[in-house]
Amino acid sequence: MERTLILLKPDTVERQLIGTILSRFEQKGLQIVAMRMLQFTQELARQHYADHVDKPFYPGLETYITSGPVVAAILEGIEAVAIVRRMIGPTNGAEAPSGTIRGDFALNSQRNLVHASDSTAAAEREMEIFFGNT
Repeated sequence: MERTLILLKPDTVERQLIGTILSRFEQKGLQIVAMRMLQFTQELARQHYADHVDKPFYPGLETYITSGPVVAAILEGIEAVAIVRRMIGPTNGAEAPSGTIRGDFALNSQRNLVHASDSTAAAEREMEIFFGNT
């Protein structure tokens, strides 16, 4: 079994899509093993998005991720990282295929509903940030 982290971003919460999106993961067979709602601070944003802090798009990303509540969850299942990444689809919702979460619900790459760990190493680091030693 593998674990991965997802973040349901402020637009998911604002659009009341939390249950809709979580149910898709559950219907796929993934288990929710931890979940909490939180508000990103600038410090948490910089810690979580450490690889992006020096990139030109980062200020907008920080403004967006700190703009409202976020739901953090740990999902568990066989090949959870790869399955979740396929389920959410490409970053740009306008280009994501129908049937993916972003393809069905996201409008662009800035407000793209869900973050998902991109590797098992990233999942371990991110789960530690949001849930401590799990």
